[in-house]
Amino acid sequence: MMFAQLNLNPAIVKAIKVCGYTQPTPIQERSIPEILSGKDIVASAQTGTGKTAAFVLPTLHHLSQSPSHRKARVLILTPTRELANQITTATSTYGKFLRFNVVSLVGGTSYHQQFRNLSRPVDIIVATPGRLIDHITNHRLDLSAIEVLILDEADRMLDMGFIDDIKIIAKKTSTNRQTLLFSATVDNRVTRVINQLLKNPVWINVSDKELAPTQIKQEAYIVDNMQHKTKLLRHFLTNQQIFKAIIFASTKVNVDNLAKDLYKLGLSTAALHGDLKQNIRNKTIERLRQGKIQFLVATDVAARGLDIDDITHVINYDLPKFSEDYIHRIGRTGRAGKTGTAISFVLPIEATHLKRIERYLGQPLSFTTVSGLEPTRQLTMKQDKWKSKKKKTRPHDKNNHHQKRKRHANSKRSHST
Repeated sequence: MMFAQLNLNPAIVKAIKVCGYTQPTPIQERSIPEILSGKDIVASAQTGTGKTAAFVLPTLHHLSQSPSHRKARVLILTPTRELANQITTATSTYGKFLRFNVVSLVGGTSYHQQFRNLSRPVDIIVATPGRLIDHITNHRLDLSAIEVLILDEADRMLDMGFIDDIKIIAKKTSTNRQTLLFSATVDNRVTRVINQLLKNPVWINVSDKELAPTQIKQEAYIVDNMQHKTKLLRHFLTNQQIFKAIIFASTKVNVDNLAKDLYKLGLSTAALHGDLKQNIRNKTIERLRQGKIQFLVATDVAARGLDIDDITHVINYDLPKFSEDYIHRIGRTGRAGKTGTAISFVLPIEATHLKRIERYLGQPLSFTTVSGLEPTRQLTMKQDKWKSKKKKTRPHDKNNHHQKRKRHANSKRSHST
């Protein structure tokens, strides 16, 4: 199927051609006709499958079918500022030959600029839940005319604790709205949200059995301790042919410390995490995109919504807390049909956590070593709680143990008679 066959506004098809796209991805091919028909949908697909265009294109078509008015007609909720920026940019790109106004409302940016944007007619709002709730609470925003509500990366928003905010926001919108929910995974929590906010949705699932893209080579390395992990990282960054890489660490403190250490080694490095001001985060991402930064050290704030085509490597310095975030992290490489490499460091005590990631992937990770930096320890699986608490009988106590059991049995018989 070609984009021209999806019955989109010719101005949108023209913009798509300018982008160089001719054929929709599976999630786009299946979602766009259902959205154009006005149905609520639940769409599940992995990162890098074109989900943003799957809801932006039919939404722009919907707006083009009737004249604008001062109140916002489309609301797109997303978990992070980076993803909100990506959606805002995509909306402007795909709608470049249409007349509409899109506003981004995210934390870490100027309230003054957002006030100015909201004082003008707005068609589309792209927002993170926290900042949107702030505007609603202070009566700066009227969502009563929202015709389409889109929940992007719904699973991630729930992971971040936005469930109550989402419910409050949904109640402020029109009861006749169309609701679109996009999520990498659909678990019980997401299902509860679906049952509460969507009306007879069409379910679309294009998740492959093999979740990790085949163009991404995955490698795992056992590390004895943090010092061993750091030595391996330095080896890869200084001895391997890495054009551009994202290094994921578990905490903001780890990110800052690691970025400083790599910078001291003379490596072109910068940090990215949620405590940084939004303008600094934007500049950092742009510097990475332009090649002014070679290595980005980041928390999972960069795992979704960071779309840079020439990332050749992703390094999991720390394993992600949630198994699904592993997929999103490594999905930052191997984009636009290119190949990529994902490297993961695994401490011996993380064996159980690694198994959970492998079960989620549906495949084991391939372990390898670096000459001269081989581990001296092996992965250790944690014992089940009942095993760890079970008291062992020492050999010299065996006879005494049997005598106690015999006395106990005799005592029970005497009480029963």
